[in-house]
Amino acid sequence: MKRHVAIDLGASSGRVALGTVHAGKLTVEVLHRFPNGGIPVQGGLYWDVLGLWREILHGLRLAAGHGPIDSVGVDSWAVDYALIDEHGLLIDGVRHYRDARTDGVMDQLLGVLPRDAVYEFTGIQFLPFNTAFQLVAHRQQAPTQLDRARTLLMVPDLLHYWLTGRQVTEMTNASTTQLYDSRQTAWSEPVLNAFGIPAHLLPDVVHPGTDLGAVQPDVARDTGLHGTRVIAPGTHDTASAVAAVPADGKGWAYLSSGTWSLVGVETDRPVITPQALALNLTNEAGVHGTTRLLKNVMGLWIAQECSRAWGNPSFAELYGAAALVEANGPLIDPDDVRFLPPGLDMPARVQAYCAETGQVVPSTPAEITRCVLESLAFRCAEVLSQLEEVTGESIHTLHVVGGGSQIRFLNQLLADISGRTVVAGPVEATLLGNLLVQAEACGSIPRGSMREVSRICEILTTYTPVKKRTVTQHTIFAELTTRHAAST
Repeated sequence: MKRHVAIDLGASSGRVALGTVHAGKLTVEVLHRFPNGGIPVQGGLYWDVLGLWREILHGLRLAAGHGPIDSVGVDSWAVDYALIDEHGLLIDGVRHYRDARTDGVMDQLLGVLPRDAVYEFTGIQFLPFNTAFQLVAHRQQAPTQLDRARTLLMVPDLLHYWLTGRQVTEMTNASTTQLYDSRQTAWSEPVLNAFGIPAHLLPDVVHPGTDLGAVQPDVARDTGLHGTRVIAPGTHDTASAVAAVPADGKGWAYLSSGTWSLVGVETDRPVITPQALALNLTNEAGVHGTTRLLKNVMGLWIAQECSRAWGNPSFAELYGAAALVEANGPLIDPDDVRFLPPGLDMPARVQAYCAETGQVVPSTPAEITRCVLESLAFRCAEVLSQLEEVTGESIHTLHVVGGGSQIRFLNQLLADISGRTVVAGPVEATLLGNLLVQAEACGSIPRGSMREVSRICEILTTYTPVKKRTVTQHTIFAELTTRHAAST
């Protein structure tokens, strides 16, 4: 029997889970859950990284109570980073990707190095909060901090450093920064030079499954994890989630459904073409040398903020009521920039968008929720068609993993609107993928068996298309997204 611990940090919560491998089967038990989120400080938005570390240590103590632990690994969201000084200490804090400091920076930098050149080097989708743009904003706002820094570590790499004392960057997270050349598998000197980012900040890049060393003595004494190895999983949470997709054969795509929706396919190599650039598709490193060709689009964030504005009613109630609302109602473009910042006015933003575009304005929480979920399904269906165009491969099945896989109404909408079979589950795909990479690295499961093991971990639910959307709705959504593309 082998035991592994996955630490998964999401934008709204974190978990520490124990994975036990016995007779070729992996069972997962979440030992500790804790909240996460942005904290405003003097006009900036930060993550409470020290609070996260406290919660992680508590979770590791709980894990140690189950017996010897073979390994531990951390995954989290992408793009955000920490700066470490010459003494190995944290400089400032870790800024949140929703911080307004990057406003206008992307356009500024693309005037220095054109969009097509940046894409040719990195293959990464253009988002205003990418690490490259954050770093330039950081230098403009606090240049002395960048001068003092000796190393840049992505969030999971920072936590691995605190666990082991080793400073490296794991590849799946490095590939999201827009500073990494996905074809050369190295930091991109042309991009670094053009944006004025010191190359010495960027540490060596390691692959998923790399053994980073044993837990440091002080952490071992605190947690009881004596002799436990630290294994880098796919540290970008989407990379871990995709590693656990229970797919078989070809013709499938994935939707990692949570605060964000990551819609993509797995390829053997980056797809860096003018068409992929025009569609703003991203090429991120995956497990076992794969590439995740995907689009990062808005997920359940809008619904989450609406719920917060309404006093946090249960999502089961909201989604159940939304399913009873008449179909073919108003739609929004969920990737419109107005929906990116947090705020209790999110329902009003949805209503304003519908009014501005000449549609019926939803008035009740059920109507607004229906509008949001239906719009998300339309966006995902649109991306699936784009992926087919770029790859030349047909997609007949969409695997929905993560928290959103539990929303039956949304899954049926995805099937109906995309016209494809939807397979929902596993819910804890990110934890599962994190644990599977560790288990493979430690020899707990055979190499190449991760998806096979994943398929027997959880009962999956299949949805087939039942109701076709109207031509009018498809036309409305196409017009909205075309308008959005033209404005950006």
